[in-house]
Amino acid sequence: MSKFIHHKIFDEIYEIGEDGVPEFKTYIAGKWIYGEKFKDIKSPINGEVIARVSILSREQIEEAISTTYEIGREKIRDYPGEKRISSFLKAAEMMKEAFDDFVRILILDAGKPKSNAMGEVKATIERLEKTTFEFGRLIGDYIPGDWSEETLESEAIVKREPYGLILAISPFNYPLFISATKVIPALLSGNAVLLKPASADPLAPILFTRVLELSGLPKESFSLLTVPGGFMDDIVRDKRIRAITFTGSTEVGEHIIRTGGIKAYHLELGGKDPAIVLNDANIEESVEKIVKGIVTYSGQRCDAIRLILVEEDIYEQFRESLVAQLSKIEPKNPLEDENAIMGPLIDEDSANYIEEIYKDAIEKGARPLLEFRRRGNYVWPIVLEVNNEILPTLRAFNEDVFGPLALLIKVKDEDEAIEIANSSRFGLDAAVFTTCEKRARKVARKLEVGSVFINEYPRHGIGYYPFGGMKDSGIGREGIGYSLEMLTTTKTIVHNFRGQGVWEYI
Repeated sequence: MSKFIHHKIFDEIYEIGEDGVPEFKTYIAGKWIYGEKFKDIKSPINGEVIARVSILSREQIEEAISTTYEIGREKIRDYPGEKRISSFLKAAEMMKEAFDDFVRILILDAGKPKSNAMGEVKATIERLEKTTFEFGRLIGDYIPGDWSEETLESEAIVKREPYGLILAISPFNYPLFISATKVIPALLSGNAVLLKPASADPLAPILFTRVLELSGLPKESFSLLTVPGGFMDDIVRDKRIRAITFTGSTEVGEHIIRTGGIKAYHLELGGKDPAIVLNDANIEESVEKIVKGIVTYSGQRCDAIRLILVEEDIYEQFRESLVAQLSKIEPKNPLEDENAIMGPLIDEDSANYIEEIYKDAIEKGARPLLEFRRRGNYVWPIVLEVNNEILPTLRAFNEDVFGPLALLIKVKDEDEAIEIANSSRFGLDAAVFTTCEKRARKVARKLEVGSVFINEYPRHGIGYYPFGGMKDSGIGREGIGYSLEMLTTTKTIVHNFRGQGVWEYI
């Protein structure tokens, strides 16, 4: 086990199997237990089984939900806010001590290059520390009654209160950080929480749950649901769960809403992030940023750049520079090359999907600017030159493509670029490259997206700036403070003092 975990705080949450593979327990409202069976966890780097994770039975799932709901829901509300913050700061310190373990887990389990893995762990630690910024969002309002004849001699306070029990469903691409950005605001605002990690790479969330357990937070107030996908519909529709926060595909998000019924939803879904390059942009700087937006974590990001719209005056020069830069980048084994920029896709099915999307575009008239290259689930960067006529027919435009594939389109002016960008059913982020502040402001105003980045590629970071989608890209906003608002509701308490002489109106 020294292969990937060293810190002693994790000793109690796994055992080494007969074949030397670590077998992890899961966490149910204060208890680390084994499930009814194990699931092999394979590294996307080489397909090797690196661990086994407990899969809960239906009876164990019911125990997790009922205990977290009946006991944990009350305990977290009775745990004072200042103690919640202290617990998160303690968790941050433990993560710093176990930093290398978290990094190794993300490399092995998610196939991340070392720099990406380190960035994700640092972001998670910072998000824990930034809870000290957040609690102000939980402060409510005072409303005097003397501004309406109907409410004279009364007053009200409007409180922000937790929903109770929240289901947090995390994706594979940032298994540690996105799990944390759901669990932290849920607990900070006084909710109990059930965390469902991605089945592909659940190891980092397991370690994170251990850190939370040791932080002093009420142990019954959170559970880790390592369950098969076939069990999720019953969990989603459970009436004890009052809110769901989910990051993932638009199709799954829609299914969750249909299945869950009347609940609160906080959904960050698919993207088709456009980069608009105006004719006064610095071409080399724009190319550098856009390349990062395409290839970071092999394009397996909802905020990856998928659509590049370039004004015709600079198109040829931009295209030449873009192809030159991307041709230097190739996916590498992050265990063998610590400086790798790209690693593998999460699994071979994902690579098969990218190849299907590529072939669909070629058949419909797209022109490849780079040779298509693939080795197993390692896929090289892909740029397809497309004209406006065939764009709406492409799966690459209509689907949320999770990989290093982008479409390049020549446009006559900024208005055409805006029109094409807004024709997408998605509306998560966009980037605009220009040296003219007035043009940047005009384009940003007209784009139908949740975030616009000026002279930068889209990246959500720790959520210091809020982010989230329009249209098919989601409901609500993530971010420091903003997530708290999504995971709480308001309660109005009206005090009647009629005839008691508190006010003497003229």
